[in-house]
Amino acid sequence: MAEIMKVHGSVISTATQRVLACLNEKELEFEFIPINMAAGEHKKDSFLAINPFGQVPAFEQGDLKLFESRAITQYIAHGHADKGTALVIPGRQMATLSVWMEVEAHQFDPVASKLNWELIYKPMFKIPTDNAAVEENEAKLAKVLDVYESRLAHSKYLGGDIFTLADLHHLPNISCAMKTQVKKLFDSRPHVSAWVADITSRPAWSKVVAMGK
Repeated sequence: MAEIMKVHGSVISTATQRVLACLNEKELEFEFIPINMAAGEHKKDSFLAINPFGQVPAFEQGDLKLFESRAITQYIAHGHADKGTALVIPGRQMATLSVWMEVEAHQFDPVASKLNWELIYKPMFKIPTDNAAVEENEAKLAKVLDVYESRLAHSKYLGGDIFTLADLHHLPNISCAMKTQVKKLFDSRPHVSAWVADITSRPAWSKVVAMGK
């Protein structure tokens, strides 16, 4: 009998959402263990034993303990290649997919996360928004999305012709951004806009969104 996968996290955490989306795409059973970050549960010894950095998500399967959402999704995708959506591409194409996974982590995520912090999470926590930071990061995101527009003019998805982890990893931050003024940056680029409409309408992502309601 396979050991149950356990995800410790918060439904409003974009990193947690990334892992949940991956599990849903792979059509795998898992146990979600909510972590009350407001109460500091992610800083307790029991949680730090899984993720010593005290951040969500954390992942367990038997005696395997993982943290860092993108590492977890890769473990799930490669370890369950025969289940659900492929999410990874065998052979040489995996190199291209890996490039776009790195682009998401190092080019897209830093600016998108900053914008979502300023425009969604700060108001949620009644902290004033830094408008200068918003303006600066909108300009940075626009440059990133120009690159995406060029890529998506020649490829249906970032990693190739099929939906993969390179696309999935974007979903949490894009979903947040589309609720803010930043939406215009995606909408004004036709190939990016079509890609966003495609990936955000996936049933696996809809299940993640429903968990947060």
